[in-house]
Amino acid sequence: MNNSVLSKFCKLSLAVATTFAISAPLAHAEEEVLPEYTFMDAVKTGKNMTSFRLRYEHVEQDGNQPAPNATKPLQDADALTLRSLIGWQTAPYKNFSFALQFINVAKLNDDFNDSTFGHVTTPATNEPGKGAYAKVIDPDETNINQAYIDWTGIKNTRVRLGRQQTNLDNVRIIGDIGFRQVMQVFDGASIMSKYIPDTDIFVAHFESVNQINTRHRTDGALEIINAKYYITPTESVTGYAYLSSFDDLGFGNGWFGAGTLNNNGKPNATANQSNKVFGARLDGIHPFNPNLRAVYTAEYAKQSDYSGGDSRIDAHYYKIGGGVGIDFLTIRLDQELLSSNNGLYAFQTPFGTNHLFQGWVDKFLATPRHGIRDTFATATYRWDDLLFFADYHVYHSDEDFTISTGGTGDKYGTEWNVAVTYNYSKNIMGKVEYGDFSEDDQYSPGRIRDTSKFWLTAMYTF
Repeated sequence: MNNSVLSKFCKLSLAVATTFAISAPLAHAEEEVLPEYTFMDAVKTGKNMTSFRLRYEHVEQDGNQPAPNATKPLQDADALTLRSLIGWQTAPYKNFSFALQFINVAKLNDDFNDSTFGHVTTPATNEPGKGAYAKVIDPDETNINQAYIDWTGIKNTRVRLGRQQTNLDNVRIIGDIGFRQVMQVFDGASIMSKYIPDTDIFVAHFESVNQINTRHRTDGALEIINAKYYITPTESVTGYAYLSSFDDLGFGNGWFGAGTLNNNGKPNATANQSNKVFGARLDGIHPFNPNLRAVYTAEYAKQSDYSGGDSRIDAHYYKIGGGVGIDFLTIRLDQELLSSNNGLYAFQTPFGTNHLFQGWVDKFLATPRHGIRDTFATATYRWDDLLFFADYHVYHSDEDFTISTGGTGDKYGTEWNVAVTYNYSKNIMGKVEYGDFSEDDQYSPGRIRDTSKFWLTAMYTF
């Protein structure tokens, strides 16, 4: 190395050394003034999970009271209830976050039948002393609603362990039944990943389920695989598999009928309800320009027995429909079929938010054994902070059924629903809803009677 190069090297080395000598104390000083991010900081900067929902529900239903007052008409129900959710989720701390949420549902009056009897709810159960009233399934409850740990150590992936809400797709098959004051939550582990571009993958293993009647079911498990690929940001195709080994979800009579129909002399109420569902869903909004869009849905699923489930569990499901959106108005026409297995069993959705489907009057929370084909039109319109909704349903069976007055029929009835939602602010919401079901053919083995319901809801969310 000649003197010239050596001289340049020495000067460069001196410059670098001088730079580090000057900057090192500054960097060290900067590190010292930065506060350490602690677990308490994660708690303070977390997410509120608190809300209060006050609801009044009025129900008028034709028909008589249960025995011993079977000659007296049902009394109208008037239910005023308050749901309080109080909770907090921490911000991530070393890739972990923690959430805890309590629930309290309080009856502010008691002029209704919450349908619970020893934490069991079926079409035949009644709250002791309240059988004279129409039903509103909002029992008193104080419990832990959610309690889970999240881990986010993998990019775009969340692992959750504990009690948790779960809503998938349009919540038809898996949902939290959030309309009711006591919601449905699951205990177990789930993984939600967006690691693959344009793809959402949800996998879960749930060991128990808390139902809206406050019943905690532990006699089985629910396995979930749901994979969604986004064709565009507003259009997607989904494949799913849901495997339930819960042999009793409280719907025995509702699913298979009273008595021992085709059950080898065993009561249908004790029939094993374990089942599996495999399906695919295409759903989306396709914009043509900022003011015009097409909306569409096509879905198919197959349900069959699983893990010792009753062999009569064999049915399929489809939903197909679409419409158009112009500015703030959207109208669409759809048909949904929950098929029947020759009148022995029909496609069931025991973990779904069924209130949102086949009308709001809740006449078909358990699908009648003869199946149901729901053809319905829907319209929504948004104006400023107001959202208007209306729909009209025509309900037919999949298989002809016996009419209670003689002969056969296939039309359960019709229903219309209207609602107005007012978002006063991001925290305050008010809603008025009304639904009216009119019976047509008198279904046997159990009539589906004329019913109307009115709801008035106010909600504050922190």
